[in-house]
Amino acid sequence: MPEWISKDKALQKLQKYCAYQDRCHQEVRSKLISLGIYGDDLENIIVLLIEDNFLNEERFAQSYARGKFRMKKWGRVRIKRELKQRKVSDYCIRKGMAEIEEDQYLSTLIEILQKRQAQFEHLTAFEVRKKMADHAIRRGYEVPLVWDTVKELVP
Repeated sequence: MPEWISKDKALQKLQKYCAYQDRCHQEVRSKLISLGIYGDDLENIIVLLIEDNFLNEERFAQSYARGKFRMKKWGRVRIKRELKQRKVSDYCIRKGMAEIEEDQYLSTLIEILQKRQAQFEHLTAFEVRKKMADHAIRRGYEVPLVWDTVKELVP
């Protein structure tokens, strides 16, 4: 371990890092490695953060799913993919997905599609449907749900 940072100093830094916003285990592990903390010291610090409730992956998954849906209007597919990239457990991902209410999810999808539809008034109905669906699918909404909603909006 480098002499420029002690285990106690690293623990204090990580407590502030985790208190600022919810973090997943992978983010904390990367931060510790960047501070020069490895091996048993790294694992011990992670255990202490979990015991003191600074680090809670279930809480992270819930706030991540809520935030990405409300702020960036991402769909479930994209949120799940991003959580898996962060190596969040399937159990925590399910808990995070439960934060998204179905009626809000559908109304957000309709809002996204209508905004996109307004941009393409000069195209044929087929082209408009294709562009609307592609946009929503890229944002992470489920393909069958997108197409059913697009067909309702653009007959």
